[in-house]
Amino acid sequence: MLVPTFSPSVTSYTAETTNGTNLITATAAKPGATIAIKVNGVGHVNGTAATWISGVNVVEITVTYGTTQMIYTVTVTKTAPG
Repeated sequence: MLVPTFSPSVTSYTAETTNGTNLITATAAKPGATIAIKVNGVGHVNGTAATWISGVNVVEITVTYGTTQMIYTVTVTKTAPG
């Protein structure tokens, strides 16, 4: 779950997981917009599972619509199952 709840004007989020992997899916609100995702600096296919390392992982989602580009960052912390 993202913290705070997603808003197009907010570009920095956090999330926590105990899972080894989670699906990352980003959906553009505007038709024709493109999305590029990186997990820890490596390109990632939208809608597929990301493998987390223990500790901090950085997900960068770049949304491009025409000449406008927004970059959203999600800091995902993977902790041991409790």
